[in-house]
Amino acid sequence: MADEEIPRDPRWAIPLVVLGGVLLAVIWLWTAPTLLGFILAAIAVAVVLGLLYLGLSYNGTRSRLYGLKPLTSRMPAVAQPKGHVHFRTKMFWTVGILLLYFLLTNIYLFGVDQATVIDLFASYRAILAGAQGTLMHLGIGPIVTGSIIMQLFTGAKIINLDLTDDEDKGMYQGTQKVLVVAMIFVEAVPQVFGYLTPSTSIVSSLGTISPGNGLLLANTIIIAQLVFGSYLVFLMDEVVSKWGIGSGISLFIAAGVSQQIIQGTLNWVPVTPGSPISAANPPSGTIPKTLWFLSHYTASQMASGGWEQVLLHSPNPIIALVGTAAIFFLVAWTESTRIELPLSHAEARGARGRYPLRLIYASNIPVILMSALLANVSVFSVLLWSNPTLIHFPLIGHQWWIGSYPSATYATANNISQTQPLTGGAYYLSTVNGLETWLLPMLNYQEYGAFLYGHTWWQGLVHVAVYFGAMVGGSILFAKFWIQTTNMGPEAVARQIEASGMQIPGFRREPRVLRRVLERYIPVITVISGAAVGALAAGADLIGTLGNASGTGVLLMVGIIINLYEAMGREQLMEMNPLLRRFLGGES
Repeated sequence: MADEEIPRDPRWAIPLVVLGGVLLAVIWLWTAPTLLGFILAAIAVAVVLGLLYLGLSYNGTRSRLYGLKPLTSRMPAVAQPKGHVHFRTKMFWTVGILLLYFLLTNIYLFGVDQATVIDLFASYRAILAGAQGTLMHLGIGPIVTGSIIMQLFTGAKIINLDLTDDEDKGMYQGTQKVLVVAMIFVEAVPQVFGYLTPSTSIVSSLGTISPGNGLLLANTIIIAQLVFGSYLVFLMDEVVSKWGIGSGISLFIAAGVSQQIIQGTLNWVPVTPGSPISAANPPSGTIPKTLWFLSHYTASQMASGGWEQVLLHSPNPIIALVGTAAIFFLVAWTESTRIELPLSHAEARGARGRYPLRLIYASNIPVILMSALLANVSVFSVLLWSNPTLIHFPLIGHQWWIGSYPSATYATANNISQTQPLTGGAYYLSTVNGLETWLLPMLNYQEYGAFLYGHTWWQGLVHVAVYFGAMVGGSILFAKFWIQTTNMGPEAVARQIEASGMQIPGFRREPRVLRRVLERYIPVITVISGAAVGALAAGADLIGTLGNASGTGVLLMVGIIINLYEAMGREQLMEMNPLLRRFLGGES
């Protein structure tokens, strides 16, 4: 469908222009911006309304998303390889992108006062594959958030696309790219209002260039860097998906979590660097911390509090090491557990096969999406509580029932982050981080009640129940959406088996019959799959993980490494067998 063939109703331009005028008037009266600030705001409003016009003015018979085709067809993208990509080339691109990722996590944002950075994603840093205050500050957050929105809208039939149709699927992917770019700006812009503060030197320098606009220009430069870094992550993911092995997003998550686990195990630097090592400031890693206590404490001291420090207290107690190891083995076992449906060829006698249905049928994607959703809830609750503009938002601005957060003074005095929710829905949906944040206060509230931030022991128990229930329930919901949007449902799988010439022995070779058989298994396995990954991730959070990698992070890392190992095995197999490569579609 060429751009000029897209049918449009130009009358949509009139209400959108009026809406744009109203928005600019509100911005001018509410915030009283400078001329440069008003120009930037006008550009942002024009871009948003332009996207709305492209979608709403489409007057064809298909989804309104086809109105965005002039934009989606011109989005920068990585070229698809025209033929088979050799295993050595794939390994080169995979390793190269991984090294570039680590490089970008060590390039700090220019013009930011790093001493005042507040990490809105602190509790979810592992799964967002980013690094605080760097070009990777947003990590894969915008990509995952865009995917969540598209899946929810498609699953709820708000977006009318048939993902089994190639053109509709291409439109879905193109729209998701546009949405990812939009989410980059949505997540980047709020960061500069009190969380990524420009240094006074750059503000004064830019103020000499444009008097009165120094802070605005500094914030614009920071936003531009965040947008550049996030879109670069998006392109890096495409490079790995098309030219490398596996998924770039998965690779970045595994790399970041692995780094945290290694540091949590072996780091000998004390909790407060620069201060002498002591019982109150032990080495950060589990092994150095344990060795220090065993070598500096007597048997009586260990019995009267030393073992409690080593086994249960942060940072990185032994129980976190045990919990991390347990998740490794549990995930490895569940990944290898499957139901295999027998298949036989309808025409070739004796040709038999099996269709495997894994226990983790929907993979780890549902728990990624659920964790990213909770991360966005946390971020926006922080903004509504502390952002100087959003705190005045009617009904939800600066409301304790949504979530209240500590002041800088309170956070410093109690050694907690300013992004740690104290009350409201944000508190009950926040990540539970280890036994000391819930079990120890229940056993001895007098000594450990401070970890509940003013709540009673039963409120801490409600927090655990709500978080665990949200992770399990949300993962089940996203698992159902995921199999529908990736053609893994009973109907799609039945068509795939029928197209391959196979059938289930004892049943007629007909898609409807195959679908009824698969409906006995796939919906049930989907629910079990979502519940299993959600329970594993939340359970690991309750126990605690090394390096604060989070249960979701550890779960994802193990699953990603197993899948990467299997993908490398398949690539090597196809490399050695050209006929097999042609059969599997690896070479045109």
